[in-house]
Amino acid sequence: MNLNEIKDNKNATKNRKRVGRGIGSGTGKTSGKGHKGQKSRSGVSIKGFEGGQMPIHRRLPKRGFTNINRIPFIVLNFNRIENLINENKIDPKKIINSQTFLDLGILKTLKSKVKLLAKGEIKTKINIEVAAASISAKESVEKVGGSVSIIKNKKLDSKPLKETGV
Repeated sequence: MNLNEIKDNKNATKNRKRVGRGIGSGTGKTSGKGHKGQKSRSGVSIKGFEGGQMPIHRRLPKRGFTNINRIPFIVLNFNRIENLINENKIDPKKIINSQTFLDLGILKTLKSKVKLLAKGEIKTKINIEVAAASISAKESVEKVGGSVSIIKNKKLDSKPLKETGV
């Protein structure tokens, strides 16, 4: 096969409709848009208009809201931690904290909050620092002999204290 022998399949392309080219074409004069009015003009659309009746998107009630005070947590389950330990990516003898998760790429920033959940099973003794943990997760870690520390991220003051030179 040569480049000069390449061609489309039969009926693969279709010629565009040439409107407004005389009455003999079938789509002359008004170009298939009927006579006058808003719909025959370009750039106008009537989305949701129901002939003067209140449109359905205005008749139906609004639902739900976005809570602006929501605290987004990155969820971390036992099965994921156990896999990381088995793959030697986490040392269970050291304290596992947000810096560890940041180095592994689980967290994007140190300000991200981690919540420990008890999905899966933990077999290794670990010492972990997280922002939140479920009761069952805390109990499971302590049953194996580890510990869960809940840390609070303190907000920094907007104005630093001035040092007075005496």
